Amino acid sequence: MARRYDTISFLTDYGTVDEFVGVVKSVVRDLANHVTVIDITHEVPPFDVRAGSLTLARAISYVPSGIVLAVVDPGVGTNRLAIAVEVGDGEGVLIGPNNGLLAPAVAMAGGAGRAVVLSNEAYQLVAPGATFAGRDIFAPAAAHLCNGVDLYELGDPIDAELLIPGVIPLPRNEGLALVTEVLWVDRFGNCQLNVGPAEVAHLGDRIKVTVGELNGAPTTRVAAMSSNFAELGTGAVGLVTDSYGMLALCFDRRSAAVELGIGPSDQVVLEPVGDNDPTATPGLSIPVNLRINR
Repeated sequence: MARRYDTISFLTDYGTVDEFVGVVKSVVRDLANHVTVIDITHEVPPFDVRAGSLTLARAISYVPSGIVLAVVDPGVGTNRLAIAVEVGDGEGVLIGPNNGLLAPAVAMAGGAGRAVVLSNEAYQLVAPGATFAGRDIFAPAAAHLCNGVDLYELGDPIDAELLIPGVIPLPRNEGLALVTEVLWVDRFGNCQLNVGPAEVAHLGDRIKVTVGELNGAPTTRVAAMSSNFAELGTGAVGLVTDSYGMLALCFDRRSAAVELGIGPSDQVVLEPVGDNDPTATPGLSIPVNLRINR
């Protein structure tokens, strides 16, 4: 007997100004009125598959068993595949476009089990156009799974190895420097990097941070390793282990993104502070001539 589900966790780049989110929820409600829909977020930047994949990967460990419906789909209406992927021996199913959006979350959930292309039109809405797959393909698939329809009824099986991977940058060493990247800026301006605290332990408790370009040259600060925002003090930048276990550039009650002029995908170079380093005063910001090519 096929498994039934009672929860759909929903993530998109639809925003909440237009009717898109409400329409998708209405389709689900009409087909499976016992289901609770949890909104992870609908504020992924438009078309930003990488941001959506990272958001979903951060959230996946905390969503309940059930269906994950994720739509960041700039290729909607093209030959990109609409897919559903089982995880956790069927405890959950991730539904969305095969464009890299789902892959990091699938990996975080322990890897893919069965996977299908959502090709069976009997489990789709008749579409007046091809540009709203969230309404016409993904939402009906999610609802039918919740009602106990078996995954393989929704379409043709696909090898899970064919899932398009997400793009998650890796840090790299350049001499004594560790070259990192901003993965995410939260609404408070904290800038999550693609490294954890163990990866910078060899750099010490105070780390030279070189970022982007302000006033025509890269800017260097000395950041203190800190366990929270408040202990940083006014105007000082810190490296704090965030709620997902990654390092984030932070200020106390100020936006690091604004103060440092950086955003997602920007490069951040971390180095040990030398004894005679002119930037050794915590919080000091000066332009330097060093230019790291991106």
